[in-house]
Amino acid sequence: MKSIPFFNYPDLFAQHGKELTDIFRMVSSRGAFIMQDDLIQFENKLAKYTGIKYALGVANATDAMQLLLKAGGIGVGDEVIFCSHTMVATASAIKFTGARPVPVEAGADHLMDITSIEAAITPKTKAIMPTQLNGRVANMDAILKIANQHNLQVYEDSAQALGAKHKGKSAGSFGLGGCISFYPAKVLGCFGDGGAVLTNDKDIYNKIKLMRDHGRGEDGNVSVWGYNSRLDNLQAAILNYFFDDYEVIIQRRRAIANLYSESLRNLVSVVLPPSIGNNPDCFDIFQNYEIEALKRNELKEYLSSKGVGTLIQWGGQAVHEFRDLGFTQSLPFTENIMRTSLLLPLNMSITDDEVDYVCQCIKGFYND
Repeated sequence: MKSIPFFNYPDLFAQHGKELTDIFRMVSSRGAFIMQDDLIQFENKLAKYTGIKYALGVANATDAMQLLLKAGGIGVGDEVIFCSHTMVATASAIKFTGARPVPVEAGADHLMDITSIEAAITPKTKAIMPTQLNGRVANMDAILKIANQHNLQVYEDSAQALGAKHKGKSAGSFGLGGCISFYPAKVLGCFGDGGAVLTNDKDIYNKIKLMRDHGRGEDGNVSVWGYNSRLDNLQAAILNYFFDDYEVIIQRRRAIANLYSESLRNLVSVVLPPSIGNNPDCFDIFQNYEIEALKRNELKEYLSSKGVGTLIQWGGQAVHEFRDLGFTQSLPFTENIMRTSLLLPLNMSITDDEVDYVCQCIKGFYND
C-alpha cells in the first residue's frame, strides 16, 4: 500500500534544502528582516508577472482583502455580495470593515453563480467580491456587466489564483483589486503566512502602502490609521526563489489535473472540475482538484484506508452555514456541493504513478 499525503509539508524544504538554507543565511547576515530589498524585488516580479501595475506584500491574504475593501471606501452601512463557497476569511474581511457580507450561490464550476447576484442587490449594496477558487477565474465579463449596470465596485478574492486567467487577463486585475495568498500549500507558497494586494488603481495602492505599515509614510509621518501587516522580508526572499520556476510549477499542476481528468472522466459517480481546454476563455492553474463524489464520506474513508490523503474544504460547511455568525440564507446548490465535494492530492510532490494509484483506488471503490 502506498502512502500519499494530501500535502507533503516537510517536502517543501527537503526538495530545496541547500538553496533555502543559503537564502536564510543571506537574509539573516544582512539583518534584512522587515521592508527590505527582497520584498521590493518580489513585489516588482509579481506586478510584472500578472500584468498589474501595483503589488504590495502583506502579512496574509485576509489582511489583503480587508485593506483593499477599506482603501476602496467600503464601510459601515454597506453590503458586499460574495459566493458562499469560500473560506470564512472572505466574509470576515468584509465584516471587519463594518460592512455586511451577503452570501450567494455557487454554480456548477464551484465559482460565483452569476444568476444569483442580481437578486441579492439592495440599495445598500456597494460591491461584488467573487472568489477565484481552486485556481480558476469566474465569468468576470458577466460580473462586471452587472456591476456596471448597478454602479457597484468589484474586488476579487483571488487568493488561490495567481497565474489563472480569464480571456488572457490575470486574476486580480478585473476590478479595483485582488489578493493573493502565499500560505505554504498554495501554488506559490512560503514557509508561514503571507499575502499580497494586486491593483491597477494608484490611489488604492498609495493608501494600502501606508496602511500596511501603521499608516506611516517614508518621511515617518503617520497620516492615516493603519495596521501592522507587512510581508516578512525572509518570506519574500523565499518566494523570490520559488517564483523563478513558477511557470514550471503551473505546467506540472495542469499535467496532474489532466491525468485525473483522463482517468476518471467515465466514472458516473464522480463529477470532475472543468478540464483543460473545456473553455478556451479560462486558463486554470489547479490550486486544488475538487471533485463531487457519490458517497463522499465513505470514499474519503476508503481512500484513507489505502494510504491516500484527501481534504474536505473548510470542514464541509459553506460560509452561510455558520449560523452563529448571523447568516440565515438557504443556498441549496452550494450546500449540495459542500456535502459531496472532495479535494484529491495535487502538489509538486506527487508522482504520475501515485496519481494513477489514487485513480485506481477511486475506481475500485465504485467497482468500475
